[in-house]
Amino acid sequence: MFRGAFTALVTPFRNGSLDEESYRNHIDWQISEGINGVVPCGTTGESATLSHAEHRRVIEIAIDEARGRVPVIAGAGSNNTAEAVELAKFAKSAGADAALIITPYYNKPTPAGMVAHFKEIAAASNIPIIAYNVPGRTSVDMAPETVAAIAAIPEVVGIKEATGSMEKAGWIKKLCPDDFALLSGDDPTVLPQLALGGVGTISVISNIAPADMAGMVSAFGAGDIEKARSLHFKMLPLIKALFVETNPIPVKTALALMGRMDEEFRLPLCKLTDASRATLQGALSDYGLI
Repeated sequence: MFRGAFTALVTPFRNGSLDEESYRNHIDWQISEGINGVVPCGTTGESATLSHAEHRRVIEIAIDEARGRVPVIAGAGSNNTAEAVELAKFAKSAGADAALIITPYYNKPTPAGMVAHFKEIAAASNIPIIAYNVPGRTSVDMAPETVAAIAAIPEVVGIKEATGSMEKAGWIKKLCPDDFALLSGDDPTVLPQLALGGVGTISVISNIAPADMAGMVSAFGAGDIEKARSLHFKMLPLIKALFVETNPIPVKTALALMGRMDEEFRLPLCKLTDASRATLQGALSDYGLI
């Protein structure tokens, strides 16, 4: 189930509130373009600035709009284990196929604390869990040995590995069960991680180029390495532009320039600088998206 290209969905706002119409349209377009799954309420969805009520509503909409056509992995992480338990339980009750659980940020738990965190969430929620390792945002990094320890928890079925380290990806594949899903969380290195045994990605660029990211992962799986490599190199300049400033500012700006939603963020995120906007517009134009 958790194979292929999943989109880390942006959350559209309008006049300070959730823009449900644009969100539904975005999800439907993703599916029509061939994306393999969607991930609401992750980093790209500005989850840190959503109220609990908004968080629940964003997940409900994603599940409702997907209508079983693709899996929904609901963001349900927190640095407070009790809060993560409640979010994961809600994801389960709402009908999500899995919960995306980030390593606890700010607290800086030890490896034993991280394992205990995932065990507690798994036992209380009984939902498949995709762990999320992104030390650039959390200040803690799950070593492959720690990943192997949480992979022994029956509910933990995979990881979104976002360090971009192929050495780490290799060790995860070596130490974890064969059916443990290794998903990339780093768009520039999706292809090399697939070569190490990864099964897909939770992607940012697929918000604006879903067919190409899904096509690259599919081509690799079908053994068409030349097509996969061609799509990888096609996307690289656009991926670079999407990280010219903090994600999700550029990708949401790109969607606004494409006419798919308003260019609206919640503080402390704000609009691109003029120089970054020019860089992004150039990349989008070169790609044929605007």
